[in-house]
Amino acid sequence: MSTRNLTVLFFCQLISATGSIVLVTLGGIIGSSLSSNPALATLPVSMMVVSVAATTIPASLLMRRIGRRAGFAMASVSAGASVLMAAHALQTVSFGWFIVSASVFGINMAFSQQYRYAAAESVAPRYAGRAISLVLLGAIGGAFVGPELVSRGAAWGDTPYVGTLLSLAVLYVVQALLFSLLQPLRGESAGSVAGAGRPLAAIVRQPLFIASVLCGTAAYGVMTLIMTATPLSMHINDGYALDETARVIRSHVIAMYLPSLVSGFLLERFGTIRLMAVGAVALLGACLVGLQGHSMLHYWWALVLLGVGWNFLYVGGTTMLTLTYSLDERFRAQAVNEFSVFGTSATASLLAGTVIHLYGWHTLVLLPLPLLAVTLISLYFVRGNSLLRKVAPQAA
Repeated sequence: MSTRNLTVLFFCQLISATGSIVLVTLGGIIGSSLSSNPALATLPVSMMVVSVAATTIPASLLMRRIGRRAGFAMASVSAGASVLMAAHALQTVSFGWFIVSASVFGINMAFSQQYRYAAAESVAPRYAGRAISLVLLGAIGGAFVGPELVSRGAAWGDTPYVGTLLSLAVLYVVQALLFSLLQPLRGESAGSVAGAGRPLAAIVRQPLFIASVLCGTAAYGVMTLIMTATPLSMHINDGYALDETARVIRSHVIAMYLPSLVSGFLLERFGTIRLMAVGAVALLGACLVGLQGHSMLHYWWALVLLGVGWNFLYVGGTTMLTLTYSLDERFRAQAVNEFSVFGTSATASLLAGTVIHLYGWHTLVLLPLPLLAVTLISLYFVRGNSLLRKVAPQAA
């Protein structure tokens, strides 16, 4: 393994997770304070996710041309600029500027989602799952730093949360500098030229490719829908304090990334399909718990199950995806996956505020059930695919 690369990606994941948690936690709350229409409260967060979806293909194509190191560093600079714009929006009480800043922030998120590919390309193929899970583990730090910035930053400066956003800008400068330490990945050696590979249609027609994209889409779509709606349901509709809401979100984010301590090893030991099936069942459990009530405990358990299910399904889906293409084909295949995953995530984010406002929490947690059923069916049909033995020969 490339210890240096994984270390750099680990700390950059920590910073990116910190920024994402702050924007997701505060996005709907700030939006509701700046907008006169409650249904538009989550619009900034939704536009952020739409921006992620719109940037995924350009991000992949840009990094194919200039390399991951330069692409990641440029994205860090854009994130720093976006949080400065968000601070300006708060100071000028401008909902429009806040929407713009959230949209620009989504550019960096499109790049940061590909840290996991950089991790997989830093190691031998059979260790891809372990590398992906180790880098995602960096977000646990963000689960602590992000909520602390939210709660403490409210008192920094004359305008609430401006200090939080300025602190994020400093972190993104550090992140841009860290990427200068990233070493070339597999397929990025000096003078290497990417070949054409197979036609894109041949890649996306593979049953394993289709299943991996579907699983990644389900993992991120369900997680985004419920996580985006939770602060509104808890803080705005049910009257929980901001600290209580932030505590549930913190537990959710820890549950998203703490399993990364073991998910890569579990994948190698028990196989990709089994790990992903457990993840899909955990997401189903999150929805069922959410149907039981609105107490603090109901929210906490639903969001914890949501996090664990996301981790197993997402790590497994990303690892499965890496088995379906060669290094020459990686950017095109990854672009299709990222656009599918984050296009669905954008739709889920757009739906969250409207569904909560018009129909309530119970209706929202019912929506993912058909998609999760299809996900489990797809895993059943690809369970014997020979490509899976590249990751865990003893448990394919």
